[in-house]
Amino acid sequence: MSLPRAVLSWSSGKDCAMALHVCRSEGLADIVALLCTTNEAFDRVAMHGTRNAILRAQAAAAGLPLIEVPLPWPCSNDDYEARMAAAMDQVRALGVETMVFGDLFLEDVRDYRIAKLEPLGITALFPLWGRPTDELAREMIALGFETHLVTVDPSKLDASFAGRKFDANLLADLPEGVDPCGENGEFHTAVSAGPIFDAPIKVAVGETVLRDGFAFADLSLS
Repeated sequence: MSLPRAVLSWSSGKDCAMALHVCRSEGLADIVALLCTTNEAFDRVAMHGTRNAILRAQAAAAGLPLIEVPLPWPCSNDDYEARMAAAMDQVRALGVETMVFGDLFLEDVRDYRIAKLEPLGITALFPLWGRPTDELAREMIALGFETHLVTVDPSKLDASFAGRKFDANLLADLPEGVDPCGENGEFHTAVSAGPIFDAPIKVAVGETVLRDGFAFADLSLS
């Protein structure tokens, strides 16, 4: 029985990277491309702030084509819906049956994705759904994923965590109430190495800047 052809919703971070690993290792879907929204004003991944150069290096290291969805800044909901509709035309042209997401437990996000895909005849797949996030975080580290925190919400986690490596020391330092995977928006990450890549991506951590209420650590190719 052949696996369903799938495109994976990619953010540059650890959860989508782990979703790709699980799909490949457990034979859940045949991932044929990554899809990522970017901020066209800053040449970076939307929300995470990862440089597009790193995003493209990730796709190349994963051996997958990348569907970039450039969003204007600021971006209205109408703009977002129009750009995503055009991107989904590209997805459907690939003969894709499934979209894969790295969501962990936010029901409203899951329901939104399912509702948007249903009229297109595309099934949403959540390979990490319901896994305890403390166990999942340790599993990612044990598998060899190298990840940095690139965006931190200072209202939920001290800005000093921006730029830190996602490792056992970081997990031990997280304050009580902060999700170990940042699923409540405490932080976002960028992956530079792991079992999904054919070779590590060499990165350097630059300065941290406060902008639009978030702390962004500038990760660049080195």
